[in-house]
Amino acid sequence: MQKFNFSIQTRDGQRIVSVVIAGRDQEDAERKLRQMYHHCEIVSCNAAEMSDQKTPQVMSVEDIITLISK
Repeated sequence: MQKFNFSIQTRDGQRIVSVVIAGRDQEDAERKLRQMYHHCEIVSCNAAEMSDQKTPQVMSVEDIITLISK
């Protein structure tokens, strides 16, 4: 799932700069956004960076044996 960062203007005229919503694609994220903010105007939308996902570290057998022996 991808995250999208929306800037919106509510129907009352209040501007919200950052609303992050996860979705399969932008259309799915917009649908979820409109469920929370009825009749809002989307000012901008950017795909958010997925920095919270860490790449797995590869360890050799020697590294594992060293960790166990400590």
